[in-house]
Amino acid sequence: MYQDLRGLYWWPGMKKDIAEYVSKCLNCAKVKAEHQRPSGLLLQPEIPMWKWENISMDFITKLPRTANGKDSIWIIVDRLTKSAHFLPIRETYPLRKLARIYIDEIISRHGIPLGIISDRDARFTARFWESLHEAFGTRLDLSTAYHPQTDGQTERTIQTLEDMLRACVIDFGGNWDSHLPLVEFSYNNSYHASIGMAPFEALYGRKCRSPICWTEVGDSQITGPEIIQETTDKIRQIRDNLLAARSRQKSYADKRRKPLEFEVGDMVLLKVSPWKGVVRFGKKGKLAPRYVGPFKILERIGKVAYKLELPPELSNVHPTFHVSNLRKCLADQDLQVPLDDIRIDDTMHFVEKPVEIMDREIKQLKRSRIPIVKVRWESKRGPEFTWEREDQMKLKYPHLFTTVTPRNGFGMELGVWLSLVTKRSQGPMVMVFDENDDDQLQGKVQVREWVVVRDPARSAEPLWFGNRWPANL
Repeated sequence: MYQDLRGLYWWPGMKKDIAEYVSKCLNCAKVKAEHQRPSGLLLQPEIPMWKWENISMDFITKLPRTANGKDSIWIIVDRLTKSAHFLPIRETYPLRKLARIYIDEIISRHGIPLGIISDRDARFTARFWESLHEAFGTRLDLSTAYHPQTDGQTERTIQTLEDMLRACVIDFGGNWDSHLPLVEFSYNNSYHASIGMAPFEALYGRKCRSPICWTEVGDSQITGPEIIQETTDKIRQIRDNLLAARSRQKSYADKRRKPLEFEVGDMVLLKVSPWKGVVRFGKKGKLAPRYVGPFKILERIGKVAYKLELPPELSNVHPTFHVSNLRKCLADQDLQVPLDDIRIDDTMHFVEKPVEIMDREIKQLKRSRIPIVKVRWESKRGPEFTWEREDQMKLKYPHLFTTVTPRNGFGMELGVWLSLVTKRSQGPMVMVFDENDDDQLQGKVQVREWVVVRDPARSAEPLWFGNRWPANL
């Protein structure tokens, strides 16, 4: 906009004023794409102190149904040792069935965890699941709305598991659940760069005996206090490796992000892209807005999440969002007047009305010609003159385009006089077109009549009528 106006206008601070004006356009903020770094620096959960003390979990659903009726996998990962359990289930299992599996497969082997990180799956937000872990004394840390990066460890494990299952099904065939135990063994016995060892070794303190490293594992001669010391040293080593890996990851991620903070009471816009297929906003596909709002910030949750005041139509969406899904709304609230609140006093209004058509011209564009008229307006400020499109003026103010009938009975409408010139001493000449011809609107003008009249001061008698240009003029 600045480049368009700089050649016509100038005032002190012009560029800054234009940039501020554009930034406060609410519609522009909703529809324009963001070409900046994502908001919010990387925030990582604390490193657990002991094995299977803090875990994360998620589901893989919509898998091919096996002969046993299984179509989903429940992934549960220890956040310290990275060891994982892959439990085949049915997507339709009730919560009580899932709770029994959780107790049999996890609690019976590793004890009750202190905390669980998961997304906002309906099974994890159900009252039964919350009550169960409340009785166990386990804290549920649910992700913010539409931000799967919160449970990034499980999402990464899911990606690896799916790749391994694809390879097994392609190589060996059969149902995927028959390969799942060996896939779990292979995953837990594979080297993890973040901890500097395999999850099996991190969990049990020694490498797993397998066909690959059969001779590397012998009988352990460590007994008594030495076992405790070795286990403690192993955990310390794992935590040090995790801390170094997390530091590298945060340094790498923050280079591609920008810090962004809001205050309680600020108005923000909410990104729509993570909601595609979940929430509709009137328009579909590519015409859907990129942001909706503005919404008021009610509370700051942690360092990078905020609770918003959502309208009733979004009551099924959790109101806490990561800062990367928010954009500051700079539009002036005083200028956002709802249409329902506008009241017009009929006794106090400002009227401008057109009086007459002063002149006509043809605006020549690249591929079309547009008739325009010079209109005189009557207002309280006095007469004003503007150029308007003739077709639009004709629709709004048809009384300005009256019909004149000469004495010989040939009628012509003033609104279709497109050109007025003078030829020698013969007087004014007028081109008359068919007003019902739609080609006029497309710039394809077709001459219907040529009319030449004498100067009205001398005579109003027409000199000549015809559809060809007279050779003597």
